[in-house]
Amino acid sequence: MATKEMEVVKGLDLQRYMGRWYEIASFPSTFQPKNGVNTRATYTLRDDGTVNVLNETWSDGKRGYIEGTAYKADPSSDEAKLKVKFYVPPFLPIIPVTGDYWVLYIDDDYQYALIGQPSRRYLWVLCRQTQMDEEIYNQLVKKAEDVGYDVKKLHKTPQFDPPPEGDEAPNDTKGIWWIKSIFGK
Repeated sequence: MATKEMEVVKGLDLQRYMGRWYEIASFPSTFQPKNGVNTRATYTLRDDGTVNVLNETWSDGKRGYIEGTAYKADPSSDEAKLKVKFYVPPFLPIIPVTGDYWVLYIDDDYQYALIGQPSRRYLWVLCRQTQMDEEIYNQLVKKAEDVGYDVKKLHKTPQFDPPPEGDEAPNDTKGIWWIKSIFGK
């Protein structure tokens, strides 16, 4: 079956993209806790044009998190192909681990987004709210399927209303699973 070439968003407004995004669904990773809930990402634009990335999830009542940096893979391109860099282990910045972060789709109001990678091994459905309209969700899944993703692997992420605040739970100091889940190491 021929798949369409993966197109990415052009002219992404990074300023508007900043803030918190809730993970509505993703491809599960063997390293990510199976019982992870309330998974989310918070992006903050830095003065140098790079983006601070904070990924958080809760499992067994503990908050796991890791911080990294995102930047345009090709500064001269208007395509939303970003690189995300984390340091492993997070509390001892030694080895930088870099992965692809391609914005495949975003709506005009920057309320929901579809994120993928050229390998098609990773896929995320993100939303500004903790819940997403089923019809919109299905449209995003269809977009992913059209460009060759095996959408049967999508797993919905439980999100609580209201979402937990970062300082309400004890931190999971291991935190390494984030790296492994994102880059499949």
